[in-house]
Amino acid sequence: MQAELTAMAGWVRQCGARILVILEGRDTAGKTGAINAISQKLNPRQVRTVALPSPTDREKTQWYFQRYVPHLPAGGEIVLFDRSWYNRAGVEKVMGFATEPQVAAFLDAAPTFERMLVDDGLLLFKYWLTCDQEEQEERLAERHDDPTKRWKISPIDVAARGKYRAYTEAREAMLQATHTKHAPWTLVDFNDQRRGRLTLVRDLLDRLPIKQVEETVPGLPPLAEPCAKEHFGVLKPLKPYPDT
Repeated sequence: MQAELTAMAGWVRQCGARILVILEGRDTAGKTGAINAISQKLNPRQVRTVALPSPTDREKTQWYFQRYVPHLPAGGEIVLFDRSWYNRAGVEKVMGFATEPQVAAFLDAAPTFERMLVDDGLLLFKYWLTCDQEEQEERLAERHDDPTKRWKISPIDVAARGKYRAYTEAREAMLQATHTKHAPWTLVDFNDQRRGRLTLVRDLLDRLPIKQVEETVPGLPPLAEPCAKEHFGVLKPLKPYPDT
């Protein structure tokens, strides 16, 4: 599948397609791992990950979708959203950061906004990663106990632990309003994250209208001179890290 993803990126580059993949789900569901599974072998100049922070005071006064628009893909680009405008129907709704009228207005506007994107030729894919609460608790505990992962736990994550059912209700309302023919949702079971990543990547590849394109690979003729060693004048490299 990594070879297929590479071929897909070549097709996107040559035909000028615009691909947007939205990944949503509960905390610890595996969004970052899914993004890495898609992008790790691809050219970072062509593939971008967007993970926006909380909106600024100025952004809070803008049209809700406005801060996401500059990050949409141009021709030949693939953009992966680690959370998206659907924050309003999930985190913001459950944690009280948005009012009920704001959430209702969003659910009414999102299908129209996405219709505009799709009608303009953008290829939009929306994935929701599912995860049982028991599995979520185990992953949160692992993050808490691992010094290299503690940065992943925010005060919002801690506060959201007791709102598992509320998030389920919010998700179902979101799906009811925004699962449309032109921009459908796809749910992927991420209780087993490795299998979830494989399932998601396979589905994405199968749904793209990829055509085989000829890739021109430059040849590597023999060097005219023998290979040279590095030569240093002004500065010397650091001493190598000692063997263990």
